[in-house]
Amino acid sequence: MCISGVCQIVGCDHELGSTAKEDNCGVCNGDGSSCRLVRGHYKSQHASGKTEDTVVVIPFKSRHVRLVLKGPDHLYVESKTLQGVKDELALDKSGQYHLENTSLDYQKLSDKEVLRITGPLGADFTVKVQFASGADSVIQYIYYQPIIHRWRETDFFPCSVTCGGGYQLTSAECFDLRSGRVVVDQYCHYYPENVKPKPKLQECNMEPCLDSDGYKQIMPYDLYHPLPRWESSPWTACSTSCGGGIQSRSVSCVEEDMQGNITPTEEWKCLYSPKTAILQPCNTFDCPTWLAQEWSPCTVTCGQGLRYRVVLCIDHRGLHAGGCNPTTKPHIKEECLVTVPCYKSIDTLPVEAKPVWHKQAIELEEEVTVTEEPTFIPGPWQPCSRTCGAGTQQRTVKCQVLLSFSQTVADLPDDECEGVKPATSQPCYRTPCSGQGGDGKQEEEEEEDTTPQREELHDWEYEGFTECSESCGGGVQEAVVICLNKQTREAADQTLCVSSRRPPQLLQDCKTQPCPPRWDTGEWSSCSATCGVGLMTRTVACTHRPSRNSNHTAVLKDEDCPKPKPSPVQACNRFDCPPMWDMQDWGQCSQSCGGGVQRRQVLCKQRLADGSILEMPETFCPSKSPTNQQSCSKQDCPPQWVTNDWSQCSVTCGNGIQTMQAICRKQGENGRYLTVDPKNCSLTAKPIRVRPCSLKHCENPIKPDPTILAQNKVYIQWRKGKKIQLVVGGYAYLLPWTTVVLRCPTRNFRKGHVRWLKEGKTLFNLPHLSITSLGYVKIQQVRASDAGIYTCIAGQAREHFVLQIIGSKQKLSVPESWLLESGQQKVGRQDVTSTRERLQELPISLNKYDNIVEHLLELKGSVQDEKYLADKPHSSEKNKSNLEDEKASSELSIPVVLIADTHRLDEIMHNLSEGLGGPRGEQLIAQLLSELTTTQGETNESTLHPPESAESSTQGPLLYKPTIKAHTSRARNPVIIQRSKKVGVAPLSEIVVYVGMPILLQKPVATLVLRCEALGNPEPSITWTKNGKELHYNSRVGLLPSGSLRIQSPGKGDEGFYTCTARSRLGSASLSSWLQITGAKGRSCVQGNVVGTTGSACSERSNSSQSVELCQGQACPLRWRVDAWSPCSATCGGGTQTRSVRCMKGPQVRSRQAENRQCLGTGRRPSDTRMCNLLPCSRWATTSWGLCHGQCVGPSVATQHRHVYCQDTNGTKVQYRMCSGLQRPSSVKNCSTEACTLQWRVGPWTQCTATCGRHGFQSRQVTCTHLRTGKATREHHCMWRPRPPSWQRCNILSCGRAGECRDSTRYCEKVRQLELCPLPQFKSRCCYSCRNT
Repeated sequence: MCISGVCQIVGCDHELGSTAKEDNCGVCNGDGSSCRLVRGHYKSQHASGKTEDTVVVIPFKSRHVRLVLKGPDHLYVESKTLQGVKDELALDKSGQYHLENTSLDYQKLSDKEVLRITGPLGADFTVKVQFASGADSVIQYIYYQPIIHRWRETDFFPCSVTCGGGYQLTSAECFDLRSGRVVVDQYCHYYPENVKPKPKLQECNMEPCLDSDGYKQIMPYDLYHPLPRWESSPWTACSTSCGGGIQSRSVSCVEEDMQGNITPTEEWKCLYSPKTAILQPCNTFDCPTWLAQEWSPCTVTCGQGLRYRVVLCIDHRGLHAGGCNPTTKPHIKEECLVTVPCYKSIDTLPVEAKPVWHKQAIELEEEVTVTEEPTFIPGPWQPCSRTCGAGTQQRTVKCQVLLSFSQTVADLPDDECEGVKPATSQPCYRTPCSGQGGDGKQEEEEEEDTTPQREELHDWEYEGFTECSESCGGGVQEAVVICLNKQTREAADQTLCVSSRRPPQLLQDCKTQPCPPRWDTGEWSSCSATCGVGLMTRTVACTHRPSRNSNHTAVLKDEDCPKPKPSPVQACNRFDCPPMWDMQDWGQCSQSCGGGVQRRQVLCKQRLADGSILEMPETFCPSKSPTNQQSCSKQDCPPQWVTNDWSQCSVTCGNGIQTMQAICRKQGENGRYLTVDPKNCSLTAKPIRVRPCSLKHCENPIKPDPTILAQNKVYIQWRKGKKIQLVVGGYAYLLPWTTVVLRCPTRNFRKGHVRWLKEGKTLFNLPHLSITSLGYVKIQQVRASDAGIYTCIAGQAREHFVLQIIGSKQKLSVPESWLLESGQQKVGRQDVTSTRERLQELPISLNKYDNIVEHLLELKGSVQDEKYLADKPHSSEKNKSNLEDEKASSELSIPVVLIADTHRLDEIMHNLSEGLGGPRGEQLIAQLLSELTTTQGETNESTLHPPESAESSTQGPLLYKPTIKAHTSRARNPVIIQRSKKVGVAPLSEIVVYVGMPILLQKPVATLVLRCEALGNPEPSITWTKNGKELHYNSRVGLLPSGSLRIQSPGKGDEGFYTCTARSRLGSASLSSWLQITGAKGRSCVQGNVVGTTGSACSERSNSSQSVELCQGQACPLRWRVDAWSPCSATCGGGTQTRSVRCMKGPQVRSRQAENRQCLGTGRRPSDTRMCNLLPCSRWATTSWGLCHGQCVGPSVATQHRHVYCQDTNGTKVQYRMCSGLQRPSSVKNCSTEACTLQWRVGPWTQCTATCGRHGFQSRQVTCTHLRTGKATREHHCMWRPRPPSWQRCNILSCGRAGECRDSTRYCEKVRQLELCPLPQFKSRCCYSCRNT
């Protein structure tokens, strides 16, 4: 808002200077809690047969609605107000629409429809889709829905009593903001953001009652808030395991809110209902008893023997179990007498020796503590049941659990605990009884012979039966025989019992009932899907086998088997699939013939574990996106007439004609049109090619003077090219045998009337020189005789152009015609001074820039062309075709023509004329060369292929656009000077080579110096690499102060690709040399700057006069054989590959190797070395992480970003495709900022509600607050961290000696006022306050 010419900010609260803004819910300065974000998607189902369908119903007052439909279907909107008024809106075209006082912004594009509604909505909007033919459409929508059902706190309910002090509570009701009515709580529970207020409690009617009529009935709570209730802990373990016992539990009064949170409260709040029992009887069933089965037959057939029986402990269910008193167990063997006499007399009967009692070992058991998981907790062992001899010890074993919220131990039934219950009894022995000692004679016998004692201490007994061999249909179980210690009644090792006295094996039948039908399941199949959610299947059949011995199994109906039936299917691989590409069907071809294009939709989708499919961004899919278009309809189209546009009218005024050219063409497979015979188009009518035209009436205006659009440029040819375009007004230094086109662009003058002069004389056509109809000069293969001054004349305007040939020693002279014209005014002055004055009056200088061009050509090797000049190793071994291929490919980066502005050259010449020669002059020339090469892209392209606008006489050619301001002291990019110096050997065998040249050492040398001269402002730093890796210096390989590299005693290990890099803050430049060292002996073969040997490097360059042994006939053909290329020596930055090349002689089957010179007559020797992986090394680089921003709802929710780019080893940014093979770092990550973190804040603990006993507790306030501001907010914002407890037990101490009367709670005064003392539970806790009642 503008007030008195000053802009003032106004917030949504209409206050000046306020920064308050509306949240997404439309609430000024709100926190966004009054609405919720709704997002989803819908996919049309054309196969359902419906013509339309409902996408989403957006409720009244919703905001920021956005729907996007992708597909052929169409959107429309219906509305319904709160009063039931309906309306409909058809969306025909893009624009603004209005419905129920709501603006809708609709955009209809070629492949999708977008609907935006800022809101708030004036009614309930139903967005529908009208189906169209084609593929199914997908609709994504998002909007903010208002929370229309809110909790509202009620007033206090009536007091619980009419007098004498009571309490009253509040509640919360669910309120509908749209209708203004109270609704059921389920509406408010639908929104997780809604937190029901906790009821408030206050005292009321504190005045004393006139007539005390006892305890007043508490008013019930409201309909929806649950009443306080009695909550009981689990029952403790029974006091006895059988025969009837008791168990107890604790009962307390608790309150429960609508969210299910339970909190303890005072007991008087629950007295409206009777308190649940705290004691109950348990284990009333009979205790287990011993059951003896029938005796076995006697172990002998004559005389006296033994017989045995099985004794089981049977419980009240008739099952064999433990728990019987071992002292009352009947014996399992006894003597038996067979009345048949034996042949041999029995001397003596076996007498069981009296057992020798040993001191019982004290069993140390590990102490077991109570945990939050149900666990068997054994108690301490009681004293032995007998003071002497063998007895038993008892202990209690309870199933107990630790209650975490109250930190108390509760008893549970035994079946709640897992595992085997520890023993509750065990044998014990203290001292021998007085009657068991015997006389001294027996003691001596026991000391002398211990074997009978050991035998009598252990004896065999039956210990139940084994498991039945079958679960049904008849099985067998065997009696278990153990070696029992008679003293401890525990099983002992069988070697302690006499094996000859082992009881016989006893078997009995079991599970004789026939087997019922049962389910027979097969093996699970493999999962139908590897991720997302799949299914595994198996066969499930109801089968029945009549008997155990039967091999026949009958298949029955499912109803004959017990329920439930095992599932034949189950889900598997229920985890999210990785994002994958989803390719739709190909669309229609764009053309019916002649080659068209068809497209398809390729989306990155992810199948989730719930079976749904989620569309993801393309960057989430791992591999490159499949192609989304392909060629189609490749068959040839029939010939047809092709016409161009009508030409301009043949006259500029008056009546004329227009023409149009019609050509019969046929489209080929490559999409190009080919001109064919017009007879092929005879089936169709040929278009009209001439029509009249009429323009305005002709007048005779005054024509403006013609002008020539000259350009003051200096052209310097850098390498050979097919054709070079030049424009008059400047200078050109060209290589011989180059085709030149010299143009003279004019304005207000027809090109065909342009005249040309050379040396002031009329220029005529020659065999290699011609003047075209468009007015430009074309010279085929320019030579030294073509050098001179060319003049273009258009009316009274004329411009000159100086052409010189590089390498020609001829200096241009002033044309005689010019001297004559200027000498007519100054007759008689023939001295030198007059001649110099006349030269200054000439229209153009002749040899003005010869000196500076000569300096530039001397630095020709420093241009960044090392891809051709430096990267090729020992070019002497390459054949001519390979050299031409490498040169052609490298010339793509070498300029053809350098174009300089004459003003820039004049500035450099001025500096040179002021005495800035020597190193300063070389630096200026090098900087000029760097400027010309950096702007080469646009210059070279326009010079070789000028734009079509250059053909018009009304617009000059756009050949060069200088972008560098000329200033000698400004910063310059680094540049490395490449010098073509020959290899020299110093007296001390030191070889000095300038970097950029290949090096081949034939014999050992003392020192090799690679010289690297770099220029730049600021001065660049020099670094060296070998084979793309940083070079490590040592005592033999070192860096000189000048930046050159010195290698002492170079050997085979020093071979490689050496690169010198000059780097500064403005950029970098590099130049490389390949070093190869051979051990061959012979004469040195030097060609160019390469040192070779007398081997193949020289022999292959010899002419055909050498003797060659040829082969006669077809029996022994000579041929070159090449092997496969070796892997590249470097992955980037330039490496090499080698292969073996041999001369083979003889037939293909029995060929043998011959000397290389014998194959020279069969053709060039293939190359055995080539460059590879010339692209510069690159890697991903990142900037530092940005600020953390996002919602303050916990850690790792906010995000921070950084820029990820691709750069080479010099630190220069390059295109992303250079790093496509490397893993791209992430540009975004989750973060959390402590400045806006929400955390739990706890208050101090309140006073304990009791001073002793088990019922005391204390509470504290726990709130979710902002760490920096301390402002409290809703608790669900802090749920990402565990909520601290808000109450705990306290003062869990004994309340003193029995009979001491004291209060154990601080509410005893309220108990006395409410007249609750007559109740036992209150009187016991408030003994002192209730002592007089």
